Amino acid sequence: MKNRHIGTSFDDFLQEEGLLATAEATAVKRVIAYQIEKEMEERHISKSALARMMQTSRSSLDRLLDPENASVTLLTMESAALALGRKLKVQLA
Repeated sequence: MKNRHIGTSFDDFLQEEGLLATAEATAVKRVIAYQIEKEMEERHISKSALARMMQTSRSSLDRLLDPENASVTLLTMESAALALGRKLKVQLA
């Protein structure tokens, strides 16, 4: 039996399985969460302090920083970026 995935890319496999969009969204979310945490560390900003700066709850910020939680809105990510003096940049590639 010939393996139909030999010679294809992993993205092709994910696309065929209907998982590409979810995998890419999760990866982007993880990168953004990592960048926010890194910025917090560099500026010595606690989670509680950032939540206050964002005018949100600590649990909302915890969801944003959770790499497994892909259900965070762009508005929440933008709010965190602005609170850190940064801008969120989203573009089609």
